[in-house]
Amino acid sequence: MKTTINEKVAELVSSLKRTFQGEMYTDSFTRTLYSTDASIYQVMPLAVVIPRNEGDVQAVIEAARKLQIPVLPRTSGTSLAGQAINEAVVIDFSKYLDNILEVNSEERWVRVQPGVVLDELNAFLKPYGLQFGPDPASSNRAAMGGIVSNNSTGAHSILYGMTVEHVLASRVILSDGQLTEFRRVDSDVLRHKKTLSGREGEIYRGIHELITRNAEVIRNGTPHHWRRCGGYNLDRFVDGVTTRYSTGPEFNLAKLISGAEGTLGVMTEITLNLVPRPQHTALALLQFDDLHRALSAVPIILETGPSAVELLDHMGLTLCKKVPEYARLLNTFIVGDPNCILITEFYGENTAELTAKIDHLKQHLQKKSVKCQVVPAIDPGLQQNVWTVRKVGLGLLMSIRSDYKPIPFIEDSAVPVEHLADYVQQIEAYCHSLGTDVAYYAHASAGCLHIRPLMNTKKAEEVAKLPLIAARAAELVLGYRGALSSEHGDGRARSWLNEFFFGKELYHVYRQVKHIFDPENLLNPGMIVDGQYITENLRYGPQYRTRNWQPVLDFSTDGGFDRAVEMCNGAGVCRKKITGTMCPSFMVTRDEEHSTRGRANLLRAALSGRLPEKDLFSPRMLAALDLCVECKACKAECPSSVDMAKIKTEYLAQYYRHHRVPLRSRLFAAMPDLVRQFSKFIPRTVINSVMSWPLARWFQTQLGIAPQRQLPRLAPRPFDAIYPRVSVQLENTESTRRKKVGVFVDCFTNQYHPQVAEAAFGVLKALGFEPFRVNSGCCGRTYISKGLVQKAQEKASAMIAELLPVAQAGIPIVGLEPGCLSALKDDYIFLAKERDAARTISQHSYFFEEFLVAFTTQADFRPFRPEKPVSVLLHAHCHQKSLLGSEKVIAALRLPGNVTVEEVDSGCCGMAGSFGYEAEHYELSIKMGERRLFPAVRERAPETVVVAPGFSCRSQIQHGTEAQPIHPAVFLWNLMQAKMKS
Repeated sequence: MKTTINEKVAELVSSLKRTFQGEMYTDSFTRTLYSTDASIYQVMPLAVVIPRNEGDVQAVIEAARKLQIPVLPRTSGTSLAGQAINEAVVIDFSKYLDNILEVNSEERWVRVQPGVVLDELNAFLKPYGLQFGPDPASSNRAAMGGIVSNNSTGAHSILYGMTVEHVLASRVILSDGQLTEFRRVDSDVLRHKKTLSGREGEIYRGIHELITRNAEVIRNGTPHHWRRCGGYNLDRFVDGVTTRYSTGPEFNLAKLISGAEGTLGVMTEITLNLVPRPQHTALALLQFDDLHRALSAVPIILETGPSAVELLDHMGLTLCKKVPEYARLLNTFIVGDPNCILITEFYGENTAELTAKIDHLKQHLQKKSVKCQVVPAIDPGLQQNVWTVRKVGLGLLMSIRSDYKPIPFIEDSAVPVEHLADYVQQIEAYCHSLGTDVAYYAHASAGCLHIRPLMNTKKAEEVAKLPLIAARAAELVLGYRGALSSEHGDGRARSWLNEFFFGKELYHVYRQVKHIFDPENLLNPGMIVDGQYITENLRYGPQYRTRNWQPVLDFSTDGGFDRAVEMCNGAGVCRKKITGTMCPSFMVTRDEEHSTRGRANLLRAALSGRLPEKDLFSPRMLAALDLCVECKACKAECPSSVDMAKIKTEYLAQYYRHHRVPLRSRLFAAMPDLVRQFSKFIPRTVINSVMSWPLARWFQTQLGIAPQRQLPRLAPRPFDAIYPRVSVQLENTESTRRKKVGVFVDCFTNQYHPQVAEAAFGVLKALGFEPFRVNSGCCGRTYISKGLVQKAQEKASAMIAELLPVAQAGIPIVGLEPGCLSALKDDYIFLAKERDAARTISQHSYFFEEFLVAFTTQADFRPFRPEKPVSVLLHAHCHQKSLLGSEKVIAALRLPGNVTVEEVDSGCCGMAGSFGYEAEHYELSIKMGERRLFPAVRERAPETVVVAPGFSCRSQIQHGTEAQPIHPAVFLWNLMQAKMKS
């Protein structure tokens, strides 16, 4: 009786259990997490293994070979062509095999494991004055194993060429489990290698003979454009084929492993060439009113010797303006409303040299009659803003809220730069003839314009266009002697075209390469050679359907709850670990499941039937969303604006239709109401005392509250007892709008930290405003966070009734607690039943710091300037960073003058409302704090003031470091009082 593939996988797992030190999964949830990458495809893997060491990897490959099971090595899964998914055992290197093993700064090389993320590698190399040259746009999450396997490059390819040109050696496990090392060999070593027994000897003999016999075929069939990564890198072994960075042909099988997409061997270590970091850079932003005119100017721009020329097209600019995080960055460097921008970069020894280069560019363009506006960007911070916007271009293109998306399947072609404008016109005209629009982003300096047709792959007639457009693009590229793939690889999107593009002879040679290395076709089969048709295994496709879902929140702007989930395109920006806030739980756990992409993948699979219906509201699905701390960072930092906080609230609301709401959740949600009610009848000192009793601590533990935590203690008097709410005349007059300020005092400030509200009132009065309290109740934030939407809506309705007259009078509403103010600014718009009123209130709501920056100047604060310099260490609240950015918090703290502010790039503090109090989350909460925040607070100078706008953040910092952080209002009021007393 024939053994089924599932039985083989079970046998593989069983055979590995005794010695395997990593993690192994065969459940449908984990396999679903690895069934997608950043492409348009989806394939369910057979199993997922996460090795801890090289021995684990070798054991998997040996067992898979014995059982004839395919394997797929994978890192971050950001591949755009579909080569990171397969019906195979996925080996994920990204969690544990991510170490930098050795650096030789004198010889300029580094040895790494495949899971090392490029940006993290470059951050490590920075003190050496070195970096890895190629810089793909996904560098903040793409790992070196994938970068080498794809033979990636990036914006600076005109300087550094392709990744293969920087691969010196690789430690490789062959398809039979044999471990070897590939590096450059001379003729004597080659002769010896060819005498070896086993798979290694077979490879050296077979590849040397194949290249020798087919040198002319390789020369003739290889694209002459230097920016190429399709097929196998046989050209690196042969004279007469152009490259940009390498010194000439060499027999180094590591060059063949590079770009092989995991089809020839599995790398466990890689030795890479390094290049000096540029001492100084500057940008000239060339703003054009026409795309064709911009592309036609690229050859002229290249005559001035730039290090990069990148395109930001009109659609990308437009989409960027719709994502808060990137709109803020865009506004720092854009002038007017250009159609597109060519980002032109120069390297130099100093600012004077760079300024001269930009001036030369201006003169050269004028001389050649190129009409555009040139905006210099010399400041490093401004340049970083530009590159950040450019790097998220791909994701932004995917953020269109429609079933028509810019689809990646022809975007990777490169043609000689002098033909770029014509190629673009021709492919655009062909797409338009099929009724299909297109979007662009590009490495214009290399002749690579990423063209993305806007298509709806849920429709059969749209899917039918995929092979037509792909074939036409291949014909045009071939005619221009360009490269079909120039950095993203072949994968599922292009492998089916390789025989046509490379020709039968060279394609036959590629097949022989695959057979020599992997005669049993077990390593990522179907990539580069013998690929499936372009329309096989689409993530969506004409048969795609979702289950009926009647949302309780408003998802109309997304087109429904299912489409809000589908906004995740798999780009994996949520997997970044060293900058920003998204995704806090992934940064700590390193588990795909706890990334925004992972959660979206699971929800989409359950909604569409890829997972059984019973799984949608199962405890297992709840566990997948459990570690989302609702920081809202994905709303701002995800280029597709996937709002997982909103999605989780909706999911919890639906989940509790099928399951009982836990007592702890009900208590945490109702805490503001309970505190208000109890403190009416029981003295606050008694409540605080009772909370310390052993019985109370026991009850806290029984509820699932971490015993290490102490619940916050009530202030002796709430703010509403100190400053009762009074009725205020709300005429909508200029003087009222100019002077009156409505202060939204949240429950946490009112009950626990009334000194924050007192300070805010003091600051506002000192600046000449007339502050008054605008609310008496709770905003419902705690109910929103627990998914108790009906109760949250009741709170929202009551709050809207109180705040709407203030907003209608044109009076600013200023919030002190970022989490609660964000309910007014953001959540109410899709939560409240009174949507129009909610929008009005949102438009008039300000974070305290945002208000100060918008309505005051340094002149207003001049009387309160401290005599001695004051140093501040800032941890901004996640919601504030998401909806506003931390820049205005910093600006507000600096308003008095003589204040320096250092912001900790700490992500989420880890408390996240009640999250850090929950016993099962406590350890993770502390790890979030220890990642960046706690060490920065502990290492500060003794006189440095720690400032944190969030109540939860201040509680977490105090718990983790024993520091005493204060609110920005308290900080400013302290400065003012000091000056008043003096």
